[in-house]
Amino acid sequence: MAQQFVNSKIKADKVVVFIKPTCPHCRKTMELLKQLPIKPESLEFVDITAHSDTNAIQDYLQQLTGARTVPRIFIGKECIGGNSDLTTLEQNGQLLQKLQQIGVLQ
Repeated sequence: MAQQFVNSKIKADKVVVFIKPTCPHCRKTMELLKQLPIKPESLEFVDITAHSDTNAIQDYLQQLTGARTVPRIFIGKECIGGNSDLTTLEQNGQLLQKLQQIGVLQ
């Protein structure tokens, strides 16, 4: 169930972030991504606490990405990691490039 749920969210032409609303790193990630010119329909924040199988979702994210912490950020089908990874990509100029590659910029 968790595996199917996570896999259904990850798409080649979307930015998907698995979050917990109370997580400060998740909030920073959301703020940063919302400032970028990403098409609204191409950006999705998935609150894993809204599902009864939160632990199973995190377990599957660990299998898939090597970490069960949130945020787990997917640009297209690639997991770039968490908030610090996103910030690093933005600072070295690679974030917009990755977003352009999957066609999500306005």
